[in-house]
Amino acid sequence: MPIVAAVFDAFGTVVHIGRKRHPFRQLLRIGAEQGRRPGAADLHTLMTSSLSLEAAANHFGIRLSAQQMRSLQNDLEAELVSITPYPDALEALQLLKADGVAIGICSNLALPYGPVLRDLFGEVDGFALSYELGCMKPNQDIYREICHRLHVSPTWDMTAAGDRVVMIGDSVQCDQMGPRVVGISGYHLDRKGGGPISSLRHFAELVIEDRRNGFVEPL
Repeated sequence: MPIVAAVFDAFGTVVHIGRKRHPFRQLLRIGAEQGRRPGAADLHTLMTSSLSLEAAANHFGIRLSAQQMRSLQNDLEAELVSITPYPDALEALQLLKADGVAIGICSNLALPYGPVLRDLFGEVDGFALSYELGCMKPNQDIYREICHRLHVSPTWDMTAAGDRVVMIGDSVQCDQMGPRVVGISGYHLDRKGGGPISSLRHFAELVIEDRRNGFVEPL
């Protein structure tokens, strides 16, 4: 059974932010200075709701002066324009597309980052983005949705009916372990060389070799 689809995480995997300003984190810090207690649910809210910076401030009840809003917005725009693809990501996607593999991107991110990602990867067959879906990795619903958008039914049982789907990203929990619950074979990308896969080109080559010759380690 050949691999028919490959799913990629976004930030830290196919793209990186050159100028990190963390505007949403700054917003929550301003809220803390106003007496609002930040909580673990804040990140979930930002990642699973279609909130701009201004809408997030209103949602959390954080008061911003016009100057503070301009500063945060400038930092956000600086981040957005500094988002660039990793060269090996472009190579990997080109190799896989040329070999007939469907490509998806599945990512946890806030609203402003989505359009940039879509512009950079217009050739991708499907996106599952947390702020659009109302759920985030490692919730199995987001993995099911990317498979739905790629028109595949994942399974790792080589004797069962279904499709072989692989996923890779820089989070062990979200990109290696999480997708396995729904039948996607997940793999960890360690760009520092601490694991078996340190580049997306290598990953793509392994996928293509697997498609040619059958099961290949570590796929």
